[in-house]
Amino acid sequence: MASIFNALHIGYSALNAAQIGIDTTGHNISNAETDGYSRQRVVTAAAYPISIDPGQRGNGTQITEITRIFDQFVFDRYATATQNKEYSDTLKNNLEELSTYFPEIDKVGIKNDLQNYFDSWQSLADNPGNSALKVDLAQQTQTLTQHINQTRSQITALQNSLNDQVKVNIDEVNRVAEQIAGLNKAINIAEAGGANNANDLRDQRNQLELTMSKLVGSKVTIGQIQSDTSATTGTSESEGSYTIQIGGFNIVDGNSFHPIGIESTGNQNGFNDIYYERQDGVKIPFAQNITGGKIGAILELRGSKIGTNGEFENGFLQETINNMDTFAKGLIESTNNLYAQTATSTMRSNVLGFSDNQSLLGTGENFNAGTFDVVAYDIYGKEVARRSITIDQGTVLDNASPNSIIQQLRAQQDDNADNNALNDINSILSTSYNSVQNVLQIDLSTDYASQGYTFSIEDHGTNFAGVTGINRFLDGYDAKNITLKNELKNDPTQIKGFKSPANGDNQTALDMVNLQFSSITFKNGIDSSSETVYGYFDTMVTKVGTKTNSAILSNDSITAQFNAIKQEQDSVSKVSIDEELANLIRYQTSYGAAAKIITTIDQMMTTLLGIKA
Repeated sequence: MASIFNALHIGYSALNAAQIGIDTTGHNISNAETDGYSRQRVVTAAAYPISIDPGQRGNGTQITEITRIFDQFVFDRYATATQNKEYSDTLKNNLEELSTYFPEIDKVGIKNDLQNYFDSWQSLADNPGNSALKVDLAQQTQTLTQHINQTRSQITALQNSLNDQVKVNIDEVNRVAEQIAGLNKAINIAEAGGANNANDLRDQRNQLELTMSKLVGSKVTIGQIQSDTSATTGTSESEGSYTIQIGGFNIVDGNSFHPIGIESTGNQNGFNDIYYERQDGVKIPFAQNITGGKIGAILELRGSKIGTNGEFENGFLQETINNMDTFAKGLIESTNNLYAQTATSTMRSNVLGFSDNQSLLGTGENFNAGTFDVVAYDIYGKEVARRSITIDQGTVLDNASPNSIIQQLRAQQDDNADNNALNDINSILSTSYNSVQNVLQIDLSTDYASQGYTFSIEDHGTNFAGVTGINRFLDGYDAKNITLKNELKNDPTQIKGFKSPANGDNQTALDMVNLQFSSITFKNGIDSSSETVYGYFDTMVTKVGTKTNSAILSNDSITAQFNAIKQEQDSVSKVSIDEELANLIRYQTSYGAAAKIITTIDQMMTTLLGIKA
């Protein structure tokens, strides 16, 4: 038969259950504001009964488990929403920063500087000999070019900042992944035998999974998900094998951790490149596979594929830098191509980026098939000789071929059809190519220089003077180094608005004014487009504005989705203080009742022991 001590045990089991309930409730309340904490519940069941006649008698209560209130399906949606929001926030914030570099409003920005620049050319065209107007033109030119330099520098600085962030965040990914692998080991130990639930350890792991999702958009794969209705309905937990994949590679595999590699020494610009190192030591680049989280957004902006030249082959910031360089290069070449028609006594090209025996049309530069004229003037501005130079598929700069630029200039031919060999271009000019410096130079012959002769280049579509920079107005090759030619910067009065040195000639200044309305070929790698300088710049700025606006609108939608899913996650797992206080009162009452059972049994035992024979 059941003894009185069994009744004492029943009271003790009730007391113990209430005590554990109070402990768990206190644990919930103390972690109410802990990020990632899931509220816990004590699950009780009737203890195995005692079988005696006339029937089974209860044996008190027992604690079957302490479980957390958690739904794996809801958490997975929450992790995805967290990843999307971090990606969107990063994209939006950096694009908004980029947009500030193009403040194209009234009287502010590069476009306004362009207008002032062309207005200064118009002023010089109205009075081509005015030195003050030349000084003003030089100042407006420097303002424009410095603004272009500054804007490109700002974009490059933003790209470099994102490049630094790549390393910081990849290091953080490795740190988090290593912690998760360690937690997997601790969870396996704690839950060995299936008697206990490692609730707090699982919460820590889930919080680290969220951190990983924010950083890199990782994919967590777990063996199976099991429904758990012991404490409440609609909850589920994951069990079994555990892996985390990033870009198709396992970073965490159970208790094992495989770090992501990053290096910056493999390219000339020091950009951080991401790779996964296999067990055989082979390094596999996989930055292009990362498309989620903060790092995914950073790579989309900075670029993920580094070309052989050390520059990124993709990335919106790199695209914008390329567009800025294309814009500046188009402005440089079109301006210099026109300015070459101003008569001068000597011409010297930029340092050329191609060899003298390479076909000009095969250099990748913005040369076009066609002709340009070399024109000579006497001291009074009268044209005395003109020679047409042809560029076709076989034209090179300097070799023995009669089709080369230099051989065409040196060729003995009667330019004036007067049977006088002394007044032709080959007699008036001396042409040379310095293969060490890679520079083309054209000078007046000594006799003609002493007579005050000058010469110029008039282009008919080849862009020869624009590409080579011979007799240039602007120095530089792209947005990074575009500037007013150094000699003109030091002495703006040397700026010429004329075509021929005749008094009152303002043709070059007028042509410069008309340049703003002319179609220019902008060459960006293998792609090219023909637009006005304003048109190309507007297109570039519109791309930045459109992408930024799209990111802002998308962020609003993603943020709303995130808030809704977070609210769902909180409704499942977050601690409710009101609910816990109610539970505390319930367990307190239960504890008091259990204590009353024990007190009653104590009195019964006292009565029993006090009975005398």
